[in-house]
Amino acid sequence: MIILFNKPFNVLSQFTDNSSHQSARETLSRYLNIPAVYPAGRLDRDSEGLLVLTDNGRLQAKISNPRNKVEKTYWTQVEGVPNQHDLDPLHMGVMLKDGVCLPAKVRIIDPPQGLWPRIPAIRIRRFVADSWLEIKIIEGRNRQVRRMTAAIGFPTLRLIRAQVGEWYLGGLQSGKYRLIG
Repeated sequence: MIILFNKPFNVLSQFTDNSSHQSARETLSRYLNIPAVYPAGRLDRDSEGLLVLTDNGRLQAKISNPRNKVEKTYWTQVEGVPNQHDLDPLHMGVMLKDGVCLPAKVRIIDPPQGLWPRIPAIRIRRFVADSWLEIKIIEGRNRQVRRMTAAIGFPTLRLIRAQVGEWYLGGLQSGKYRLIG
């Protein structure tokens, strides 16, 4: 079984919160009551979008293991308006604190159609424009896309994973899921 879930902002990509935080953090269990499925990969708490869950351990390992180079597509709203020259380091592999990233496929896009509002809304600065990028990577380093955009001077305001391998969000709304097989 495969479940495509549109993870909302501020939700952990796990079913229980084992941390010692004073306040309970939202987990997948609020949205999914399907036994014996597990996330195939991670999506940061402050990121939104596609999370693939499965009861198939081999498929979970295939998606999660960086050696398999499963491409992931992100829509990122960044502060500022980059041009193609600004994006060159991402195409070539930008240097981060933990080393050079593999080259990414990056393009400037219009705001994605049918996008749900983020709650809470992102911070808006009246005199600083923002724009959207589509970034495709095959790595999965911790907070990688955010660190990549910051490294070229365009901090991420909102990050949405739109696709993992062959699976994509489509019109799936935040907090909803779709069963595949």
